[in-house]
Amino acid sequence: MTHGDNRSHQSLLAGVRSLLGEASVVYRGTPFEPALRDLGDRLDKPLRVAIAGRVKAGKSTLLNALVGERVAATDAGECTRIVTWYSDGVGYRVWLYPHDGEPTQVPFTRDGGETAFDLAGHRVEDLSHARVEFPSRRLQRLTLIDTPGIASLSARTSERTHRFLARSAEGEDSADAVLYLMRHLHSSDVHFLEAFHERAFIGTAPVNAIGVLSRADEIGAGRTDATDLARGVAQRHRRDPRVRALVQTVVPVAGLLGQTAATLREDEFAALQRIAAQDAEVVDDLLLSADRFAAERPALDVGAAQRWALLERLGVFGVRVSIALIQAGHVHTTTELAADLRRRSGLPELESVLLSQFTERRAVIKAYHALRAVEEAVNADPRQGAARLRRAAEEILASAHEFEELRLLNDLRTGAYDFDDSLRERMEVLLGANGGALRARLGLDQGTSTDEAYRALITELNRWRELRESPFADRSVQRAATVLRRTCEGLLLAPEFKDLLPS
Repeated sequence: MTHGDNRSHQSLLAGVRSLLGEASVVYRGTPFEPALRDLGDRLDKPLRVAIAGRVKAGKSTLLNALVGERVAATDAGECTRIVTWYSDGVGYRVWLYPHDGEPTQVPFTRDGGETAFDLAGHRVEDLSHARVEFPSRRLQRLTLIDTPGIASLSARTSERTHRFLARSAEGEDSADAVLYLMRHLHSSDVHFLEAFHERAFIGTAPVNAIGVLSRADEIGAGRTDATDLARGVAQRHRRDPRVRALVQTVVPVAGLLGQTAATLREDEFAALQRIAAQDAEVVDDLLLSADRFAAERPALDVGAAQRWALLERLGVFGVRVSIALIQAGHVHTTTELAADLRRRSGLPELESVLLSQFTERRAVIKAYHALRAVEEAVNADPRQGAARLRRAAEEILASAHEFEELRLLNDLRTGAYDFDDSLRERMEVLLGANGGALRARLGLDQGTSTDEAYRALITELNRWRELRESPFADRSVQRAATVLRRTCEGLLLAPEFKDLLPS
């Protein structure tokens, strides 16, 4: 994000905060007041990102990998049937939020690192959600929300996730964005994302959804090149028009590998070393399948129970890759193996996308949700002062270029404009599809010099000025060029260009 972007975002949030304050006064004592006040409080809080997907897609495992420790239960217990929020806090605490009544703090246990909590006599059906708080640097910018699996054998369990994500984005307990996990593109995945977008950001909104090709290590039956194969599958998904219209991008991730990389122990590395030191024939036979690896082998000094535990922690792919890395001499310590596994898991790429697509747009997403809430209140209850609120909201929408960028990006993603692929891709990159930083928008390496970046920006600016003014350009191209020209003009205000601009 450029310094200019930050100033613009702060100005946008200041205007929205003032509007919400005025709207809270106008609608004091009405059902709209709590949501309006909550949205005002939310402007400065972390973005709320829900993790959703079909049963057994690996949602809780991915959450643990993103947090860097095992906090979310991954079994099929009662806790996994509740929408559960994970947020930064001063200590470990768990709260239950009933549909009716005040939240209650409840006892919890850390079993094998996972947080299990007592429902304290509540039925799952009576609870809106649970919140788990604990000190976490990684949750200071994002609050992660684990949801029950859709397409569950229990219709009620699936319905909780549908109901949660179908809530108005302006509601007090709603998500701002979603990570959607898929193992294959299933019709239920498409239907779910379409339903999510029906109430979401600026109409259909691929910009606030990221697709995750989960359990990428299981592609190709756990072959050592499984994650490479997964990248190819993810690339095909990204080119699929149905997927492009629903998510910003698709990232392959091996959540189990990422979770274990964050918590890999010295004794686990030592066991892998002992296995890797066996004769090649023994190792090859062990790695043929999960059953072979975990079978009783009295001659082996790593017992069957310990090998089974390695499989549970690493999966077949993780075991095979770890042993291959040790045998080849590429890793010599627990720390080195953990770093390699984390890189192969795809987590760094997902975290980069989260940073560039969600946290950098945090102000714009939150501001739009707030404006939607004001519009909803004004339309439902046009009382005295409502007309003034409507005009103020419209002025903010009209003056904030960030909204124009996202509208255009949405239109490009959903096929509203029939541009050729090269032109569309150039537009998307400039609009921040690959990140909001100046060089990312220009498609340049981060090490590109200031002079070279300035020349590239001037080239882009001239391109869109000419297209905007060309009598031969299609009207849709001219409309897009108007937005992109203004984007380039805004990027010129970056502090590093101060000495290069004409006086």
